[in-house]
Amino acid sequence: MRPEEKLLEMGITLPQKRAKGGNYVSCVQTGNLLYLSGSLSYDTIGKVGDTLSIEEGYQAAKEAILYALTTIKEEVGELSRVKKFVKLLGLINTTYDFTSQAKVMNGASDLLVELFGEEMGSHARTAVGVMLPRGAAVEIDVVVEVE
Repeated sequence: MRPEEKLLEMGITLPQKRAKGGNYVSCVQTGNLLYLSGSLSYDTIGKVGDTLSIEEGYQAAKEAILYALTTIKEEVGELSRVKKFVKLLGLINTTYDFTSQAKVMNGASDLLVELFGEEMGSHARTAVGVMLPRGAAVEIDVVVEVE
């Protein structure tokens, strides 16, 4: 089943691309690798560990990875051209003492594995607490291999 069909089966629609916030491009391809600029959780704002729970952060990570999928689809035409998610960098807007960034990033990782399967969806990952633009809860940088 194509990833777009699987998304529909899951009841998920890819979001519309948002306007850029600066002088950069959304995606750069070199060889078979796509390097995406950060994808934000535009609709989920706040700090995990303060105004947001871990579960709300988990959902924000899903939201951010869906924006990344929108960028990938725009760049290569269809998500079935994805061969492997290589690396995610998860930036989570958290309080100073919050230490469960990995649990928040599982929202993105779980969705990729469910959508693309273990072999293609599993990836290396880093998750850190930071301050984010627009007050977003999560920003995710993605490196993905495509056909």
